[in-house]
Amino acid sequence: MPENLEVKASVSSLGSATATCRRIHARKVAILKQTDTYFHVHKGRLKLRENNKKKFELIYYLRDNTRGSRYSDYVVIPLEEPRMMKSVCTTLFGVSAIVKKSRVLYLYKNARIHLDTVRGLGLFVEFEVLVKHGKKQAKLLMDLLLREFGLTTQLTIPGSYADMLQMK
Repeated sequence: MPENLEVKASVSSLGSATATCRRIHARKVAILKQTDTYFHVHKGRLKLRENNKKKFELIYYLRDNTRGSRYSDYVVIPLEEPRMMKSVCTTLFGVSAIVKKSRVLYLYKNARIHLDTVRGLGLFVEFEVLVKHGKKQAKLLMDLLLREFGLTTQLTIPGSYADMLQMK
C-alpha cells in the first residue's frame, strides 16, 4: 500500500494559510466540493469520495488516531459505477458518517496541502506528505510545513472528520 505522513489542524481562518501557500510558492491545483461517505469496518477506515460530483473513488486507509503527524497506509480505487458501489457498501457495512467539505488543494514538492471548510465542524489545514523519497524526507518536509504554517502538535487533531462528527 502507498504511504503518507499527514497532519490535520483546526484554524480560525483560512486567510493566513492561503497567504502561506502563496509565500512558499505552493501550486493551487483545484477547488473541490467533496462528499465522503464512511462505512463501518472492523479495521481502518473505508469511504466513498465524490469529487465535484464527477470523480468517484473508494478509499481505504489505516492510521492511528494520535496528535501530531502520523503515517497512513492507503489504497485509492477509481470507480466507474459509484452508485452501485455505494449501495453495496451501505448494505454490507452500513454508513457511519457523511462528511461534506469544500477543499482548496495546493501542491508543494511531494505534499498535498488542503484548506478545508467542513460542514458542521469548521475550518482546517491538512498536510499529506507522500512517502516517495523515504520517511526521513517526508518527516523533514512535514516539519517544514508545520513551521511555515505556525502549527504545533497541540493544535493538531488526532482523528478524522468522520470521528469528529460522530463525537458531536
